[in-house]
Amino acid sequence: MSKTTTAYRIAAFDQPPAMETVPLPQPARGEVQLRVRACGLNFADLLMCKGQYQDTPTPPFTLGMELAGEVEALGAGVSGLHVGQSVAVFSGKGGLATHGNFPADRCTALPRAIPHDVAAALQITYGTSHMALAHKARLQPGERLVVTGAAGGVGLTAVEIGKLMGAEVIAIARGENKRAVVKAAGADHVIDAEDDDIRDQIKALGGADVVYDVVGGALFDACFRATNPDGRMMLIGFAGGDLPALRPNHMLVKNITVIGFYWGGYFTIDPAALRASLEQVFDWAAQGRISPHISHRMPFERAGDGLQLLKDRKATGKVVVTM
Repeated sequence: MSKTTTAYRIAAFDQPPAMETVPLPQPARGEVQLRVRACGLNFADLLMCKGQYQDTPTPPFTLGMELAGEVEALGAGVSGLHVGQSVAVFSGKGGLATHGNFPADRCTALPRAIPHDVAAALQITYGTSHMALAHKARLQPGERLVVTGAAGGVGLTAVEIGKLMGAEVIAIARGENKRAVVKAAGADHVIDAEDDDIRDQIKALGGADVVYDVVGGALFDACFRATNPDGRMMLIGFAGGDLPALRPNHMLVKNITVIGFYWGGYFTIDPAALRASLEQVFDWAAQGRISPHISHRMPFERAGDGLQLLKDRKATGKVVVTM
């Protein structure tokens, strides 16, 4: 008997996503079939709806980049996984569905201590911050880390991981509620993103050694001008909508390194490093050393409302859809 799955899909870039029932084939060689239990939402999902993300599939496709669930079937050639096992998957698509087929080499076995909704919230956000800070920026204990968009899904994890790595963290977030969230996450200093003297405030605290920027635009410029000689500026995203204006002459004079970082690219560039990073993240979570801040858990039928929360910037931390 053929199987089907209910999925939240993009039919065309000029149409809103919609729930559809579509066929579910048997998993191909190298794939596993999962019953999806939870899917984390990301700003990139919004970009995919408009065809503006760097890895947007060709429509039609199912939204949902990161998920967690249980293995229901194995394709040929799959080893190291078994039916009934709980796994987390960064798939790039397909997570907003009741079931799906996913590459086995994208699956990470879950420790028993980590529930599916937490696992779905860990991969992109914590994986991005750990790889960016540990692998690329080489953040050292005692260095001063500035995080923009610090109350967002990725920014909040940079605050947590920066503290775990021994940094002094300056978090920039908009509004009293979001500032309270980043303070609770461990930030040593919190600056309101609406202040007009952000550069001066950072410099008064000793300047930045590493900047983790997810906003871009004028905020990137303020942080750049507050970066210490030999500092590192990390380009994580442009949630503010404006690309930063780089200043090569200042980069040269102050020996500042500007680093572009795209976490998903490491599945091709260096999958072993990415897998080791995810294992570290899940180990920290199992020990209780990190815990994703999930501001909203939405039932599957309200997946569109979850994306709207991201669009309206009403979420702090992660929005997770549960099946």
